[in-house]
Amino acid sequence: MDRRQHIVTAFDRDLETIEALLARMGGLVEAAVVDAIRALETRDEDLAEAVRRGDKAIDALEEQIDVETARLIALRAPTASDLRYVLATMKIAAALERCGDYAKNLARRSTVLAQMPAIDGASGSIRRMGDAVRLQMKNALDAFIQRDEALAERVRLGDHDVDQMYNTLFREFLTHMMEDPRNITACMHLHFIAKNIERMGDHATSIAEQVIYLVTGNLPDDERPKADHTALAAHAHKQEGAWQSP
Repeated sequence: MDRRQHIVTAFDRDLETIEALLARMGGLVEAAVVDAIRALETRDEDLAEAVRRGDKAIDALEEQIDVETARLIALRAPTASDLRYVLATMKIAAALERCGDYAKNLARRSTVLAQMPAIDGASGSIRRMGDAVRLQMKNALDAFIQRDEALAERVRLGDHDVDQMYNTLFREFLTHMMEDPRNITACMHLHFIAKNIERMGDHATSIAEQVIYLVTGNLPDDERPKADHTALAAHAHKQEGAWQSP
């Protein structure tokens, strides 16, 4: 085997290692989302705590991916197309890490909500929205593994549906608060949970856009449709950081 072939083979092995780490990270994030929402629905504080503890493994995988990609760039001198792959991988890992943070935030709020009277229908609505976002995330990661531009574009367009679900939930919570002021605290927590899930959908869309960049060499140049028009949306985005652990 000549030196060039040896380098190519080593590079391919490095890419396989990074992709395996990313797939593992994606699996952990998907599981965290499912478990956080189940903890909310069943008022399972032990499960919520497990989600919070599990975020460390997600963070560790992102750090490992960063190390592996930096080493690959330093040692392998990737070509333009290979470098595009490496950069896309780093951004996807960062998006997954943020989704892990949001799942941890869901778990923290579900623990608080477990001490309050339940809001009728809220946990089921949250679960349906969470299922939709988890599917978006799965499809975005599948698009990355398969280099499937069409699937990535479907994820991108599907973000509009997630925004509509969020808007519907926002109106439901507002109605509960207006009908009975005693619901205000619980509904505010539920609103932030819904907003966190909506933000996960945005990150799934960002992953899909990185797939399009990876396949075509260009990021989508048109604004994806957004349907988040709630009055508290901007406020929620500012406040969500207050519930993120350092």
